[in-house]
Amino acid sequence: MIEAHATARNVRTSAQKAGLVLDLIRGKNVNQALATLQFTRKTIARDIAKVLRSAVANAQQKEGFSGDVERLFVAACYADQGPSLKRVRPAPMGRAFRVVKRTAHLTIKVAEKPLKIARVDAPGGAAGKPARPARAPRTGAKAGSARA
Repeated sequence: MIEAHATARNVRTSAQKAGLVLDLIRGKNVNQALATLQFTRKTIARDIAKVLRSAVANAQQKEGFSGDVERLFVAACYADQGPSLKRVRPAPMGRAFRVVKRTAHLTIKVAEKPLKIARVDAPGGAAGKPARPARAPRTGAKAGSARA
């Protein structure tokens, strides 16, 4: 099974905002994930789509890749916190407020789904499984529920 990953570092968004969009594509087929990102109304979706396309390209370059992009799915995706830029904003009466401009590291891992191999059953159709015995019909009241 082929696995590949791609990382975008120091993307100008918070890891929390990126995580909301990454939750939408986790576990999906690559084509479904790209379609979801295309119609997501968050700015970070464009950057995540770039990273996903890069991960798919990395998978295609790997030795042993089947060549079928349809079998690739998003195995893992997460956003880690990057370095924060600290800025100063003037405030009333000579004071200053600190503004923290956050960054994030986006990582997406794609993997190839294994091929489903069809199992050939025996000609009888039951494939050698023993038949389950029939259940005896219920009669009377339940055991242990008799009142004195």
